[in-house]
Amino acid sequence: MTRDSTDLFGDLLGPVPGRRVVPVLVPMPAPKAYSYGVPDGMAVEPGSIVQVPLGPRLVVGVVWDGDDDGSVDPKKLKSIEKVFDCPPLTRDMRTFLDWVAAYTVTPPGLVARMALRAPAAFDPEPMVEALRLTEMRPERMTAARERVIAAASDGFSWTRSGLAHAAGTSSSVIDGLTQQGVFETVFMPPPPVVALPDPDFVAPRLEGAQKDAAADLLAAVEEGGFSVSLIDGITGSGKTEVYFEAIAATLRAGKQVLILLPEIALTSSFLERFQDRFGAKPAEWHSDLAPRTREKVWRQVTTGTVRVVAGARSALFLPFEDLGLIIVDEEHDPAYKQEDRVFYNARDMAVVRGRITGFPVVLVSATPSVESRVNGEVGRYKPIHLPTRFGDAALPRLGLVDMRQHPPARGGFLSPVLINQIGKAVERGEQALLFLNRRGYAPLTLCRVCGHRFQCPDCASWLVEHRFRGQIQCHHCGYSEKTPEACPECGTLDHLVACGPGVERIAEEVERHFPEARTIVLSSDLMGVKRLRLELDAIARGEADIVIGTQLVAKGHNFPLMTLVGIVDADLGLANGDPRAAERTFQLLSQVTGRAGRTGLKSLGLLQTYQPQHPVMQAIVSGDADAFYEREIAEREKALLPPFGRLASLIVSADTRQDAEGHARGLRMAAPRTDGITILGPAEAPLALIRGRHRFRLLVHGRRNSDMQAFVKAMIAAGPKERGSISVQLDIDPQSFL
Repeated sequence: MTRDSTDLFGDLLGPVPGRRVVPVLVPMPAPKAYSYGVPDGMAVEPGSIVQVPLGPRLVVGVVWDGDDDGSVDPKKLKSIEKVFDCPPLTRDMRTFLDWVAAYTVTPPGLVARMALRAPAAFDPEPMVEALRLTEMRPERMTAARERVIAAASDGFSWTRSGLAHAAGTSSSVIDGLTQQGVFETVFMPPPPVVALPDPDFVAPRLEGAQKDAAADLLAAVEEGGFSVSLIDGITGSGKTEVYFEAIAATLRAGKQVLILLPEIALTSSFLERFQDRFGAKPAEWHSDLAPRTREKVWRQVTTGTVRVVAGARSALFLPFEDLGLIIVDEEHDPAYKQEDRVFYNARDMAVVRGRITGFPVVLVSATPSVESRVNGEVGRYKPIHLPTRFGDAALPRLGLVDMRQHPPARGGFLSPVLINQIGKAVERGEQALLFLNRRGYAPLTLCRVCGHRFQCPDCASWLVEHRFRGQIQCHHCGYSEKTPEACPECGTLDHLVACGPGVERIAEEVERHFPEARTIVLSSDLMGVKRLRLELDAIARGEADIVIGTQLVAKGHNFPLMTLVGIVDADLGLANGDPRAAERTFQLLSQVTGRAGRTGLKSLGLLQTYQPQHPVMQAIVSGDADAFYEREIAEREKALLPPFGRLASLIVSADTRQDAEGHARGLRMAAPRTDGITILGPAEAPLALIRGRHRFRLLVHGRRNSDMQAFVKAMIAAGPKERGSISVQLDIDPQSFL
């Protein structure tokens, strides 16, 4: 009997009695690992990445910890099909994935799926065909052949294209030499996706407080073990250069580094700064990478070939060979919160990963989150403060423009005070930045005759006009239609009016006042990542006079000629039910105004507001961040809001309002009675309809030591089961309240 037929009958008859059985975690929402048999001669261990049958499909899984529970009939047990030739997930990585699953109350298979994002990388990369110089020489020597031989005489192997480029000749010259035996074919390992960083490539330039801060970080790295440092430095204080020294020390120790950034696709300037310091760029990891590049980075991270990764929040789940340091830059940024399938905050999970493995974590921000600030005050984190800008560059002079006293002209949104300062900056050959965190031309379009408002048919939101594209669009589901000429309700022509400003409308107003100025609009819906990077580089080179942008401009960019920053609507974001509204407004406006004067030029920041006495406005213009944090922390403590209390959010959605509300009420009724935990709701979510689904919210509030996960799991287990179109989303530590 042949081997193939033996394997076939083995699958039909089930596993051989006594065959080893192991748990395998598969990337699906199952509550635990499944049991699989290990064929004779196959070697697996906890962490091995394998291929297993699941129903009619073959899927990737990970051999997990623990023993088989014996609950499956051996005759029905399927066997592992294949073990991939790649390093297994380490014990620490498996512990981390289990911890995230337990904390977020997520099926562990969905969390493990985030660590297996590059299936094509599980097998080794193919060897690269190369050429190596032999002792043979050509019958006839030419200048081109001499250059080729000279370039290849270093004893190294060369790719055909690389050798042609180095010798400055065509590939046909190399082909001719190969045919005459001058070169022999060899095979090399695939090249690294990035060159190795050199921790001593450039000596650091640190001053005063920077030296002290770097010394603190170096001590944490050299001491080893788990610690969390919080670098709290004003914009332009040189925080990046400080944590570069911690990276250098980690590289010298032979360990890998992960740098988390909130907007990796927009941070080409950061990659260049890293290259200037270490002689090579870090490997990137984000959703805009080409699939082949993602596979290379994943594989080379697991083998240790890649030493430094700069990535978005998902990079936290890369299976590093020997991770020794995590940097979380702009740690306050809400982009670190994932709100899809697995709800987690990458900042907090980075701290957990450092604690499990036992290495330092560094959080960095000019405007730290309230949670991190409190952790620094009580000693959980080591605070490191940078009070002055690098090179003694002055902070911008900040002022409030009271829109009640200095209103804009009819039909406009810019105060005469701000317009006057824009003109002065342009005359000096400097740049002005106008910030409005609202995309499009106008957030609402209505009919002046009948009052009809254009609303998304599938969401409880208005359609935003995008005049540059001639469309009105929903920013929640993506629905769009051509901008109408007549009201669909009353049929009246030319009576539709745009209400409120977006960045496109501000650009239109700027062009009326400054027709000769070079203006750029930065908004994520106007251009792709590549064009955004080109526009940012152009601004840095001084090729624009006036920049109008959304929150993209607050992400740590360095514009040397930027001396004026104008906040068009500083009140936007304060008037909602989000308990973090004041904190987020303070952070965003502080970050935006921090774009001005970073290279030492005299600079100004103006905030247009109808609430000049609001504590957020006063904290920003006075420069007294401590007073703002003190007030905000006191209010959080009084209300037992994070970090002094805990929150969990449940969103119940369904095709009908009745089903969503009924299921939410059933969950509320099933909640266990527990001291210290209360439930608010159910109530319609502020966005009560998204993509045609009706939404109700339950908010669970507890003390800091409350077992929120156990409470929520008990409530869901005792409550009504999800049937039909009903879906329940659970978010531990919610950041969004919409």
